[in-house]
Amino acid sequence: SPGQAARERMSAPDVTVVAGARPNFVKVAPLLRAFAAKGVDVRLVNAGQHTSPAMAGDLMRELAIPAPDADLRIGPGTHAEQTARGLLAFERDFLANRPRAAVVVGDVNATLTAALTASKLSIPIAHVEAGLRSGDRSMPEETNRILTDHLSDWLFTTSADADKNLAREGISASAVHMVGNVMVDTLLHSLPSASARVPALRDRLCLPKDFGVVTMHRPSNVDDVPRLDALLDALGRVARALPLLFAVHPRTQMALEQREKGVPPGVISAPPLSYLDFLALLSQARLVLTDSGGVQEESTVLGVPCITLRDSTERPITCTAGTNVVLGPDLSRLPELAREAFEAPTGRERPGIPLWDGFAAGRIAAILADDLLVG
Repeated sequence: SPGQAARERMSAPDVTVVAGARPNFVKVAPLLRAFAAKGVDVRLVNAGQHTSPAMAGDLMRELAIPAPDADLRIGPGTHAEQTARGLLAFERDFLANRPRAAVVVGDVNATLTAALTASKLSIPIAHVEAGLRSGDRSMPEETNRILTDHLSDWLFTTSADADKNLAREGISASAVHMVGNVMVDTLLHSLPSASARVPALRDRLCLPKDFGVVTMHRPSNVDDVPRLDALLDALGRVARALPLLFAVHPRTQMALEQREKGVPPGVISAPPLSYLDFLALLSQARLVLTDSGGVQEESTVLGVPCITLRDSTERPITCTAGTNVVLGPDLSRLPELAREAFEAPTGRERPGIPLWDGFAAGRIAAILADDLLVG
């Protein structure tokens, strides 16, 4: 009956927030706090792309993220496998719970599959971290970003360049809201706790006074054996001048196990680090070498020189207003770029990026709460 339908509607969660992989949880944590402060009912769904405790469970505990209301356990696999399992799982969940809006973050496969499922079910979609573009369509994440943005009803961007990307693609400016960066919200919120871990981490990992940090996980770097070998050789040359701590992603570990030689001298290999441990070490590093988008942002906020081990970046503001340099295809440049970065004076003033102030999630919650109330 109409009355029964209305009562069911009133008891439904206002929003379902979807997290799929480790970077998503870092972005979700401040959103959950901001929604709670606004009185928005939230249902948290873990897509379950990462099954390693260090990649998901431990992170949720560190960031005080409550147990998800549902764990879809999509698991690893090819893009087709993850997408297919995700579509089936999200459809079951959305049909059973019918949120007034689905909030998706970032650019992993779960981001796209949740958005596509919600769109088919006429559930409005909010995309947090919209508008990022690398221009490299060979990156699966680029496809996920583009399609998710064009399905979304609210597009929450981190910077003005993202707004311009969306305008070029014909997305209405009325749907676009530049709110800042929720990754920065979590970093600033967590930095005091992370800093307290520094002495113990230095002792445990036997780190010298000056060191750099390395992360690599993208298929273009770690699945191509000649490319991985060339990168490791370049890291070895960097490590002759600056010892490097290499936090090895599970995907990278699998690739390393297939090689006949280990990491070069001067490179300290470590298993995946928790979020707080990694943030603690990143805050102390003289240099970071990475292919991670999030680390480009974190290093910019911390003022740590960053070299991105890719040919492009979807976060150009980290180059124009931050500390990031994109390496490009010529790996022979890496040792010289690294030397210039870590030999530069420390403590330099960095230009601030508008709205990267720790309050992005609050802006998002305010906009969605107002719109859902009106709706």
